[in-house]
Amino acid sequence: MAGGIPFSVLERLRAVDWSDDRAAYEHANSRALLMREHLRRAAGWARAYRAEGSWPFFDIAEHVAPELRTPSDVAAELEAVLTGLAPSSLRKTCRGAVRWAVLRGAAGELPRDLPDDPYEPLLLMYERGGGYFVEEFIDLNGAMLRLGTVESNISARPFRSLARATLDALDAEGEITYFAKTGEGHPQASGPRGIVRRRVDDGRTYDEAFTHNLRWEPTDYLRLCELGRSEIAPAGVTEIEAAAFIELAVVRTA
Repeated sequence: MAGGIPFSVLERLRAVDWSDDRAAYEHANSRALLMREHLRRAAGWARAYRAEGSWPFFDIAEHVAPELRTPSDVAAELEAVLTGLAPSSLRKTCRGAVRWAVLRGAAGELPRDLPDDPYEPLLLMYERGGGYFVEEFIDLNGAMLRLGTVESNISARPFRSLARATLDALDAEGEITYFAKTGEGHPQASGPRGIVRRRVDDGRTYDEAFTHNLRWEPTDYLRLCELGRSEIAPAGVTEIEAAAFIELAVVRTA
C-alpha cells in the first residue's frame, strides 16, 4: 500500500461522492470561488512553463518535472477510482493532483513567485459536491462560470480563504450582497468592524451578520442605515473580502 502525500491525495479522491447533486447545490457559492481560484493558480503555472495551450485542466507536474512518475501502485489505485468519471479533463486533473503530490514529496524548493498548490482549491471543490462539465461555460451543477483566458485569470484577485468553516459560511441560497461595517478605528482596508450580508431568496429579503458565534444571525443594521439611524456606514465588499474577514474571525475564536 502506498504512503505519504500522494496516498493522502488518493484517499481524498476516493472519498469524493461524484454524484452528490445535493451537496453541489448546497455548496454552489464556495465551489464557484474554488474553481475560480484553481483557474487562477493553474494559469500562473501555465504561463511560467509555456503551457498555455494545455490550460486550464492539465497535469502541471508534467511540465515542471517531466521525468517524474507517479508510483505504479498509486497510479493503479487511482485509475480504479477514476473509472467511469467524466469529462476526461476531470480525470486528468485528478492524475495531475496526485502527480503534484509526488512532486512536492520529491522535489526541493518550488518557485516561490508562482501560486500555491494549484490543485488544493480543486480538491476542496470536488469534496464539496463532485466534479464539473465544460460546454460554453464551466457547469458546476449549481453554478456556471465563464472560463476566461490565461491572462484574465492570472490577473484575477486571489481567493486564499480555504478553511472549511469559511467556505461553509459563504454557502447560502439566494442572491447575496456583502457589506463591511466601517467607521473610526475600523477602516475597510485594514479590518472592518464586522461583515453583514443581504440575501434575497424567493422574493424575501434576509439581513444577516456574521457574529462572534461564528454563524450568520439576523440583524437590523442595514435597515437602520437606510433610515439614517446608524453612525457606522456600510461599504459594499466582494465575496473574497468577506471571506477574509470570516476566516480571521474563525482564527481569533479558535
